[in-house]
Amino acid sequence: MRPATRTADPYLDDDVVDSHAPRVNQATIAVLSTVAVVTGWWPLLTALAVQLAIGLRFGRQYCLPCVVYFELIQPRLGEGPVEDARPPRFATQVGFTVLTAASLAYLAGLPLLGAALGILVAVLAGLSAATGLCVGCELYKLGARARGVRRRQLDRIDLADLGVSQASEDLVVSFGHPLCTDCQAFEAAVRASGRRLVSVDVRRDGELARKYGVALVPTAVAVRPDGIVTARLAG
Repeated sequence: MRPATRTADPYLDDDVVDSHAPRVNQATIAVLSTVAVVTGWWPLLTALAVQLAIGLRFGRQYCLPCVVYFELIQPRLGEGPVEDARPPRFATQVGFTVLTAASLAYLAGLPLLGAALGILVAVLAGLSAATGLCVGCELYKLGARARGVRRRQLDRIDLADLGVSQASEDLVVSFGHPLCTDCQAFEAAVRASGRRLVSVDVRRDGELARKYGVALVPTAVAVRPDGIVTARLAG
């Protein structure tokens, strides 16, 4: 059986990502960080930090583990679930920060601190690679929810913004991305339940997503005909 065709371009659709790609990157970081600490060759931690910085600044095509995954592994095994790229990108930023701190600790003559930070990166990266539990991603989600609560409580949606001039029943408003696997699954479940669904494509309607403080997809709420939000269903 041939692997399924890609739904998301790995380098151009940078607002989403095949969920397996970050795990390959994390596995690489876990192995090399461990080698750096065990052997005492700490400049390897600096090299990892530089590589993460280049990938963050210039795109996945400059992230070597990502290129290995997209060019050698994905074409053979097929595309994995496609997800919002913001949580793993934030996790990468956290990894860069801690690796940089570890390198500076070694430079400052604090090898124990440097080793501790290097092991922290190795453990968290290994956990993410092995189980899919990405601590940095979870921190991003918690922060996104906190920002939403602090800045704007999503308690009402102007249905006219969605092109809904009149509603006689409750409906579900879903903010998603057309390539997001979880978004597609959620919206399919809503349609199957018989509930009225209004889908907002955050790629096309970015201003609308920003207006309602959508920091993660899928984000979905149940809305009354008068626009009052009665429940958060996703995000």
